[in-house]
Amino acid sequence: MPLVDTKEMFDKAYAGGYAIGAFNVNNMEIVQGIMSAAEETKSPVILQASAGARKYAGSEYLVGLVQSALRVSSVPVALHLDHGADFDICKACIDSGFTSVMIDGSSLPFNDNVELTKKVVEYAHANGVVVEGELGQLSGIEDDVNVSHENASYTQPDEVEEFVSRTGVDSLAIAIGTSHGAFKFKPEQCTRNAEGVLVPPELRFDILEDISNRLPKFPIVLHGASSVVPRFVELINKYGGALTDAIGIPEDQLRKAAHSSVCKINIDSDMRLALTAGIREHMATHPDHFDPRQYLKPARQYIHDIVLHKIKNVLGSDGKA
Repeated sequence: MPLVDTKEMFDKAYAGGYAIGAFNVNNMEIVQGIMSAAEETKSPVILQASAGARKYAGSEYLVGLVQSALRVSSVPVALHLDHGADFDICKACIDSGFTSVMIDGSSLPFNDNVELTKKVVEYAHANGVVVEGELGQLSGIEDDVNVSHENASYTQPDEVEEFVSRTGVDSLAIAIGTSHGAFKFKPEQCTRNAEGVLVPPELRFDILEDISNRLPKFPIVLHGASSVVPRFVELINKYGGALTDAIGIPEDQLRKAAHSSVCKINIDSDMRLALTAGIREHMATHPDHFDPRQYLKPARQYIHDIVLHKIKNVLGSDGKA
């Protein structure tokens, strides 16, 4: 099945009250784990590559892995550039076969963000590729994106209509309290429940609702939406890790967002944690093993498990292929 863009995916997701998972890929095992879960659940899926993934594996290898997956896949797949930093990076990905790109001008003044995004949109649309823009800044660290809690800013609803109108973007990433990485919140930002577990502040659904009313039927995107699944954090810590106070976005809040105008939810850290948990667990319980296939096989299975869980219990995209 050939690569698709996200237009039809998002139209169906908006109408159906679910979201499409955008899962970051870095190597073969991650691609295989994602695709096996998507096939099992009959879910459309977005495979996305960040700046770090392209530096690590190379765009050619990543595109090749995705093309290999397509030859054995029966579900719709889009290939997306995550956090494109400038026009040249977006252009290179468009030219190499990506069907969707994100241009991240969120750190720029509003008018500069508009001009950069518009330039990418014009080139992308001329080549049949869709574009995601961003307003507002998420805190946290993801590859080359590093924003402190102090410099993070919520999306301003009164800017979204002008931004979409002037740029022509196809979807919009917004900031309503999600955050990049596995340490999304400082402990002092959270409360503790009766079991002593840190509970993060609730997402700003008031901002999401305001934006949705201003942009009816327009697809909204959430970045930094991993939940930092306790099972994998506990496994990592059990076998030598040190992830104290790793905090993610509660899954019930993400499901609530998927019921609204949020059509794409980005998930990266949860897969990193799953992969690392699988490797640590296997190496600790099989200290005589040295063949990468031995420890990457259970790690790949954990990728499959977490993606399947997200599709069925958070995104609601199962059966929507």
